[in-house]
Amino acid sequence: MRRLFDDELADLDADFTEMGMLVSETIEQAVNAFTNRDAVAAQHLIDHDHDINEREIALEKKTFEMIALYQPVTTDLREIVTILKAVSELERAGDHARNIAHAAIKFGTKQKIPVLEQLMNQMGQMTTQMVKDVLTAYVNKDEHQARQLADVDRQLDRLNHQVRAASYAQMREDPAFETGASIYLNVAQDLSRIGDYVTNVCEWVVYLKSGQIIELNTASQDEASE
Repeated sequence: MRRLFDDELADLDADFTEMGMLVSETIEQAVNAFTNRDAVAAQHLIDHDHDINEREIALEKKTFEMIALYQPVTTDLREIVTILKAVSELERAGDHARNIAHAAIKFGTKQKIPVLEQLMNQMGQMTTQMVKDVLTAYVNKDEHQARQLADVDRQLDRLNHQVRAASYAQMREDPAFETGASIYLNVAQDLSRIGDYVTNVCEWVVYLKSGQIIELNTASQDEASE
């Protein structure tokens, strides 16, 4: 029975990591589609959004089955609970990647604003790296790396504020830019939210390693950093 459980847990872990890699690739491709205003690539991502949803459902079903069948305890239960919680966060991150793909199509041939393009590129690179890093932290059960990623999320929030300020400044100069500004603002918010979901996964990595349920990037910490 123990060997069977270990084999199923290993499969569950591999499936979760595979889903994480798919989400990471989807976010990176969505960022590239927006940066390049590639409507074809963006539409491809939108058409395949269901792939992530289906993996989430399958993983959740598997975790419930394993808990019911094996009634695991201690570290085994923590690993299953971590996956159960983290898959939901990753699926939500994937939803925001889909939003970014929609924005790439909506933006069309509207004028690109250099300062905003630079900020969006920074946010896009940081976000895609965060997703890759949290997967590494999970695989290695690296609590220290998980905690460090929360600091990156705070940097993302600051960049989001800069995008907001630059968008409003551009609208004051050119009221016709309102539609373009709203797209920049929405994409920046999507990237920031992905960072929030990655931070939530970080919290579950800490739980997996230590058994402690913690909250990273609390409201008071965010206010203190501004």
